[in-house]
Amino acid sequence: MSDNEDTPTRTRKPLGLKRSVDAGEVKQTFSHGRTNKVAVEVKRRRKLLKPGEAAPAPEPVAAPAPAPAPVAKKPAAKKPAVVPGETPQERLVRLQREAEEARLMALEEANRRETEEKQRALEEEKRRAEENRRAEEEAAKAAEAERQAEVEAAKEEAAAPAAPVKTEEAVEAKAGAPAPRKFTPVARPEIKKPEKKAEKKGPGRETRSDGGNRDDRRRGGKLTVNRALNEDEGARARSLAALKRAREKERRAQGGGERKQREKQVRDVVVPEAITVQELANRMAEKGADLVKALFNMGMMVTVNQTIDADTAELLVEEFGHNLTRVSESDVDISTSDDVDPEDTLQPRPPVVTIMGHVDHGKTSLLDALRGTDVTKGEAGGITQHIGAYQITTKNKDKITFLDTPGHAAFTEMRARGANVTDIVVLVVAADDGIMPQTIEAINHTKAAGVPMIVAINKCDKPEANPQKIRERLLEHEVIVEAMSGDVMDVEVSAKSGAGLDKLLEAIQLQAELLELKANPDRDAEATVIEAQLDKGRGPVATVLVTRGTLKRGDTFVVGTESGRVRALVDDKGQQIKEAGPSMPVEVLGLGGVPDAGDQLAVVENEQRAREVAQYRQEKATEKRTALAPTSFDTMFSNLQSNVIEFPLLVKADVKGSVEAIVTALHNISNDDIKVRVLHAGVGAITESDVTLAAASNAPIIGFNVRPNPKARELVKRDNVEMKYFDVIYHLTEEIAKEMAGELGPEKIEHVVGRAEVKQVFPAGKKDKAAGLLVLEGVIKKGLHARLTREDVIVSATTIASLRRFKDDVDEVRAGLECGVVLADTNDIKAGDNLEVFEIEERERVL
Repeated sequence: MSDNEDTPTRTRKPLGLKRSVDAGEVKQTFSHGRTNKVAVEVKRRRKLLKPGEAAPAPEPVAAPAPAPAPVAKKPAAKKPAVVPGETPQERLVRLQREAEEARLMALEEANRRETEEKQRALEEEKRRAEENRRAEEEAAKAAEAERQAEVEAAKEEAAAPAAPVKTEEAVEAKAGAPAPRKFTPVARPEIKKPEKKAEKKGPGRETRSDGGNRDDRRRGGKLTVNRALNEDEGARARSLAALKRAREKERRAQGGGERKQREKQVRDVVVPEAITVQELANRMAEKGADLVKALFNMGMMVTVNQTIDADTAELLVEEFGHNLTRVSESDVDISTSDDVDPEDTLQPRPPVVTIMGHVDHGKTSLLDALRGTDVTKGEAGGITQHIGAYQITTKNKDKITFLDTPGHAAFTEMRARGANVTDIVVLVVAADDGIMPQTIEAINHTKAAGVPMIVAINKCDKPEANPQKIRERLLEHEVIVEAMSGDVMDVEVSAKSGAGLDKLLEAIQLQAELLELKANPDRDAEATVIEAQLDKGRGPVATVLVTRGTLKRGDTFVVGTESGRVRALVDDKGQQIKEAGPSMPVEVLGLGGVPDAGDQLAVVENEQRAREVAQYRQEKATEKRTALAPTSFDTMFSNLQSNVIEFPLLVKADVKGSVEAIVTALHNISNDDIKVRVLHAGVGAITESDVTLAAASNAPIIGFNVRPNPKARELVKRDNVEMKYFDVIYHLTEEIAKEMAGELGPEKIEHVVGRAEVKQVFPAGKKDKAAGLLVLEGVIKKGLHARLTREDVIVSATTIASLRRFKDDVDEVRAGLECGVVLADTNDIKAGDNLEVFEIEERERVL
């Protein structure tokens, strides 16, 4: 009973029992037609019987094992779907096993068929490759035989010039010959090519009918599909190579020698002062790699994009066998003096008006009134520090460009630059102040530039204004206004009340009509730099005035020693525009560096040309600076021996024009005793390099409308560098003048008090000597400075240590009396010497 209970329990765990194994074979296929048979094991579940069941049930499954798989499957398919006495679990196991066997048999059948198809394909490919090879060999042999026959026929014709007789045997031979020949020579050479080849073969080798050896094929090993294909490709390649060789041989035979190498073309190569390797290769029509290799052999490690000088380029040109053409300065630099636009291309343009005059005479206020804005509030101290460029539109929709120049004495170069780029000058004179030094200077600049002038008498609204007196004073400087029967227009205006502004604009338009101002807008732009600065966020920025052409965004240009590409154009209202025509002031972004004010901007065709011109101008500027430096030892030693004190400074300002003005003003306050040495003058914020230079040279830094960046501020605190900030040029020059005076110290002035003659010398003590004096003039006082002279030559400079009259110590001895003195630090006293006594007065020095 316990057995019956245990049996169902054992049948519940069929998966944990060991399975029986059936052996079988699977055929594996690999590449290149290789196969392999692998013995596999087919596992099946062991059948567990209940008590009383028969055991022969699994025999039909094991029966098909020795027979082939397809034959054994047919009777197995006829088994009943349900075996009597079979539980559902057993039936599931049996069905799974039968399905697995059927799948394996189908897979084996499919693999077998695929293997047979691949084998057939490989045999077919091998057969075709063999046929192609034989056909090509036969064609090559036929061509060789035909060519040999032609050569032999040509030899026979040369040996026997008479026409060959055609016999019947020759005709029959011709009919049987495979080659389509027009005639057959009577005699044939006895030695044949195939027999000669057969004689060269070693003994024991059987010669094939096609001229090859069976041994070569036999030693080659088993032929595979890949080998057959590779041999076929090699045969084709060899046949093409043989064909090329044959054609080359025929060409040499016809030409009577080897083919002549094409002659190298010699070129005239234009070489500037600096050129890239690739550009030089293009001009020489050579490969850039060849030039790099040649430079490498010279010991220069360069790439095709690097720039080389003219001497190196000359060596390359000569090495490659070309002719060198050195360009002149006019070929490299851009000159617009001879470039004149045709008359039919010119169109009217707005006038450029420069407002000039003395400081505080109301130039900027007058411009504010014309523009309707207030620029004066933004200027430090109400003084214009740099040129401002603006464009206004009148009531008649006409445009006028205004340039506002500073009136301070330090801004002379700015006023001169403003006069040179202008069409009309408006001279502003205050009616209550009259003609001042900068007014006279502005008149001189205007006359030098040769431009017409309009006098604007400003501040006429003031009670003390006297316009007539201004007109009379202008006569002293050869400026005759229309009211005084002259040709210079004058207008009474008031920038504060706006009176007379319309008359001023009318006078400007009338003068512009008389000038007939025209320019060609349809050409590459040219412009003049009015002002330049280094903006913290935008980089180098230049304010330019377009003189002719149209400046567009994206143009490549060169300005002074800098080059660049127009990244953006900003008008006087701060708005970005796409292009700027003649007489229009704009800010240009995209420069490589800060140009100098007054430089000419010119648009060029490409960046290579711009870099070439800029580099040439930089070299010229360097040569000019080098030429100004002391070159002789005499000059250097004379500078060292001079007692002039140098006052080193670093100058940083917001715009280029202010830098020029500050440097000029500092040099003007120098004198024979002390002079300013500007170590560095630049545009933009004060940087770490400026502080480092100032600390190394112990020089103060002058910041004009600029401040140091954070890193520079840290260095200033660490190195204790002196910083001075200014926003008005008056204050800057005054402060530096005081500093320079303090560097020299107080001024010392000598006052001679008395003179005396040494009559006799007496010993005084163990070492000192006393001198008996006769006071000739003035007073001899104790403790004063004294000079002992002998025949008008100074013997010693000393002081009076002791003064006696007879035996009494006295403080002073007047003229006509005798006394005895002891001089400090000297005993070189002789009778007949003269003694000069003097006082030193110290005064505060003023430069």
